[in-house]
Amino acid sequence: MTALAYIAAALAEIAGCFAFWAWLRLDKSVWWLAPGMASLALFAYLLTLVDADHAGRTYAAYGGVYIAAALLWLWAVEGAKPDRWDLIGAAVCLGGAAIILFGPRGS
Repeated sequence: MTALAYIAAALAEIAGCFAFWAWLRLDKSVWWLAPGMASLALFAYLLTLVDADHAGRTYAAYGGVYIAAALLWLWAVEGAKPDRWDLIGAAVCLGGAAIILFGPRGS
């Protein structure tokens, strides 16, 4: 469930932010903001579904997933293929997210 919530949250956040990008940088209609804001609200809700004791840890681990999803967006939506440095950076971030999520914690 955690992985699905993170992936869905990343897609919702990127889509919402892209709506603002499209309006401000690509001269799209102001109406792009309505689904963008709904998407950002969905993003915030989806992060509450992650089973964690602390919000900060949830958000920190999410950062790695967001970076990997942003590179997938770059490739799938914007048509720019990530280079090896993008992929190495995403792997490092996902490794960090895994440490945050699955690292042993004392009680």
